[in-house]
Amino acid sequence: MSDPAAPASPAALASVLAPHSGAVWLRVGRLFTGRDTAILSDAHLVYDGTRILHAGTAAPAAGLLRPGQTAPDLHLPAHTALPGLIDAHTHLFLEGGEENPAARADYLKLPEAEFHVRATARLARLVALGVIAVREAGDKAGVGLALQARWRSAARGVMPYVDAPGAAINHQGRYGSFMARPTEEQGSPEATVAERSAAGAHRIKLLATGIINFEKGAVTAKPQMPPPELTQFADAARAHGRQTMVHCSGHDGVANCIAARVDSIEHGYFIDDDQLAQLRDLDLAWVPTFAPVQYQVDHAAALGWSDLIRDNLRRILEGHARSLARAGALGVRLVAGSDSGSHGVPHGWGLIKELELMQQAGLTAAQVLHSATGASAARLGYAEEFGTLTAGARPRFLLTAHAILHDVGHLRRPKAVIFDGVIHPGGDDPAVPGL
Repeated sequence: MSDPAAPASPAALASVLAPHSGAVWLRVGRLFTGRDTAILSDAHLVYDGTRILHAGTAAPAAGLLRPGQTAPDLHLPAHTALPGLIDAHTHLFLEGGEENPAARADYLKLPEAEFHVRATARLARLVALGVIAVREAGDKAGVGLALQARWRSAARGVMPYVDAPGAAINHQGRYGSFMARPTEEQGSPEATVAERSAAGAHRIKLLATGIINFEKGAVTAKPQMPPPELTQFADAARAHGRQTMVHCSGHDGVANCIAARVDSIEHGYFIDDDQLAQLRDLDLAWVPTFAPVQYQVDHAAALGWSDLIRDNLRRILEGHARSLARAGALGVRLVAGSDSGSHGVPHGWGLIKELELMQQAGLTAAQVLHSATGASAARLGYAEEFGTLTAGARPRFLLTAHAILHDVGHLRRPKAVIFDGVIHPGGDDPAVPGL
């Protein structure tokens, strides 16, 4: 095929993109590999149904192509190829798109079997949105573990990779009972980690603090877990080959997590510049999760918040945005996670909103996309290689004709999603209700 133009219809595009009879060779205007923030111009991408074979500005070697092939299957000079998105903080058992507080409360009273049914349906829709992997952040109903097991089965079909910790770990009577089981059940950090690992947890989720007191505009409760206990959990997790992901906000909670050398800090509101520098130096990941708090601000009147609370929330978000911009300048390992399932944060769409908020906070589009692709993949110990367009990685990527490397909001627009040989030619549909 001699340097063809893109087929006119999505169906025709899909027929060429699908590797039915060998490798597919694309030549694209821009290639974002996800390994860092670099953007390659006029680049080549070769893949089959199981892996990326070649990605770069040099033409591929003949041995990677179909016999006799001398030109790309598609030349797409107006398109950008980038890795599929990773949402590194989700709660699949929760209905993030349900905005009515009473309905959300009723949902938590459903039988656990219903959680599984609904979460499975939610997950099935994410690939078409461009989300190719999710890192679960804890549920005591076992939904994440069940979906993780399904991913590893031969009959999984097309679904995002799922990585789950099982029930999060808190202290009896402290924050998190809706998603956690207390460490008092096992009696020690070591025994608790052993129990979660035996149940199939791929990582350990800890609740080191409570949540923000909106009326005070601060984290007012004493941290749940002091540094020695967090260190015990982190050491036990490493002994089992697991990473630790830790819910924490407030200066003291963040300081405790840094002292314990956990793997990732989730939320991290009120983090300061000195702590950001420590995260960088220790290569601890920060997952800032703007979306749930932004929802509270955007819908303050409907939620019944006073002017004082609304102003507190705005101030908190402004400070969080300054910290994110500072973290980007310092070189902190930033990882995108939406906290989807939280009130007003639908799965899939919530991640796109999170990425938009990260760019609005001062990161470049390339920095934001890196946080949702290669930065996550390189640090968080997933069981498969994805999140980058590099030789050997799984072929799970996006193709868009929109200026995604200038504005991540273009992720809302139609795009092709290529996932292990299955093509979603139309991408997402903004008319579809929230997940």
